[in-house]
Amino acid sequence: MDNKDDIFENELFTLTDENGNESQFEMLGSLELDGKNYVALIPVEGDESNDEYVILRLDNDPQEGEILVTIDDDEEFDRVADEFEDAFMEELDCDAHGFSVEDDDDSCCGCADCDEEDEV
Repeated sequence: MDNKDDIFENELFTLTDENGNESQFEMLGSLELDGKNYVALIPVEGDESNDEYVILRLDNDPQEGEILVTIDDDEEFDRVADEFEDAFMEELDCDAHGFSVEDDDDSCCGCADCDEEDEV
């Protein structure tokens, strides 16, 4: 693929587990860390109260092109998981205060929590 964003075009992925079972996942987010690209995916069907998600690395296979692979290294996985958690918490904080990360201006909603943060 010429453009990495092409793989995320529809933001739905069909993943096949080691037993050949296929499951649909939706992309929660993507990030680059240490020169590698990662995605966080959540099952499309399943327990709505389950807030667990899957983190995979985007690798380049000479025969198959760009593929998503599991992260076997515990330290790498922990670093990436921490980055996703920070990004998701930042997004939740922004949404709770009446603005989102997509907003062009960095102004706050003006709530008491935000005023307190500005004074610190």
